[in-house]
Amino acid sequence: MNDLSVMSAYGRLEARFGRMAVVEEASAMLGWDQAAVMPEGGAPARGDQLATLAGIAHEMLVAPQTAADLDAAAMAPPADPLARRNLELMRRAHRRATVLPASLVEALAREAAACEAAWRGARREADFAAVKVPLARLLGLVREQAAALSGALGLSPYDALIDAYQPGVTSAEIAPVFARYEAFLRENLPAAEARQRRAPAPGTPPFAEAAQEALCRQLAARAGLDFTAARLDRSLHPFCGGTPSDIRITTRYDEGDFASALMGVLHETGHALYEAGLPKDWARQPLGAAAGMAVHESQSLIIELQAARSDAFLAWLGPRLAEAFGQAAADFAPARLAARLQRVERSFIRVEADEMTYPAHVILRFRLEAAMVAGDLAVADLPGAWNEGMRALLGIVPPDDAKGCLQDIHWYAGLFGYFPSYTLGAMAAAQLMRAARRARPEIDPALGQGDFTPLRDWLRANVHGHGARFGFNELLVEATGKTLDPADFEAHLRARYLD
Repeated sequence: MNDLSVMSAYGRLEARFGRMAVVEEASAMLGWDQAAVMPEGGAPARGDQLATLAGIAHEMLVAPQTAADLDAAAMAPPADPLARRNLELMRRAHRRATVLPASLVEALAREAAACEAAWRGARREADFAAVKVPLARLLGLVREQAAALSGALGLSPYDALIDAYQPGVTSAEIAPVFARYEAFLRENLPAAEARQRRAPAPGTPPFAEAAQEALCRQLAARAGLDFTAARLDRSLHPFCGGTPSDIRITTRYDEGDFASALMGVLHETGHALYEAGLPKDWARQPLGAAAGMAVHESQSLIIELQAARSDAFLAWLGPRLAEAFGQAAADFAPARLAARLQRVERSFIRVEADEMTYPAHVILRFRLEAAMVAGDLAVADLPGAWNEGMRALLGIVPPDDAKGCLQDIHWYAGLFGYFPSYTLGAMAAAQLMRAARRARPEIDPALGQGDFTPLRDWLRANVHGHGARFGFNELLVEATGKTLDPADFEAHLRARYLD
């Protein structure tokens, strides 16, 4: 086979993956619409649309010509190392897809849409029974998917699901990291609770929704979000979706607590900045995508937890909050803001948890979903297992399932294997922030002026711009000089809450 034929094969692959990306972008936008603005009655039709798009993308990936082109390109890989990495990622996607029949791919998309719609009502009514049957059907399909992937990838079924969200990380690596943190939390949580600042909460409610929304938009823009290519809307569960050039962020507002929406939007802005900073030369190619969800979570958490909750930023933020809500500047003094935004408190809701107890919420979900995928935990037993796990990890039990096993969308949308990425991302965020501060000492003084630019520029150069060139640990080595080190996260927590 001559070089021209090889390059033609690789060119056809780039074109095919580009077309697939367009289909997947359309699916992502329809998924956003369902999550944010679609009426409940539209769920069945939207499920059919999502299933059709998933089937089209799958057929393109498993087409015989794709396999032939991959084999041809592999015989003489491109000279450019980035193109070789792109080809490697193509082969990975093809390997995962070829073991899944189109009928299963479409059924998963359809059942996920139906289960998610049922979950919305169940969560609203705190009625797990209303979603138990749809979740059992969806879990059956997820287990079928995991079993098929397991054999092809040489991974356990649960690891094969994790691999879809953060390639190269397994439950055997995650479990000891989580066990180490559980021990750290058991030892240090009581001390952090006892030592935290005893100041009144900032401001006086109600905090008008319109003022919160305007402030959220202003802070997202200061962090670097370009609203000519982004939207901020409302949904039951905050998220960031869309595409690098059409980013959709949602949040929910509580007039009794401005911090939930504010920090939620900054969190999602971190995701959005990563998407917007991906290498444009590789747009709609595997190399132009994110390096995985643990990396993605590190980018949301470095903005929200490491930067926006820092002492420097809170000192700048206080007067802006006072102005937005028409209250006295003293009501938003740094000590009062820290009492809310740097507070450690055992709580039921993951997305509202503080950074010290948050990993406990993830550890619980990691263990429960692993048991469900393995067949060791039946869907009917999920609420009881959840409550017992919360008691063991945090010493509290939710009063109802809305504050328990119904609070997150993930399982009800078929996203098993996603949860570990949150805490891996939090640990990576602390490690990246430490490296960024060493390289750019001006980061904290800039945050004290409400300026994210030095941090954002460092992230663009050391994380965003690489796309999927590196795996999770390889990226950390490039940016920080070492693989994931939980000690950096623990040191960050000690400095903020214990020293």
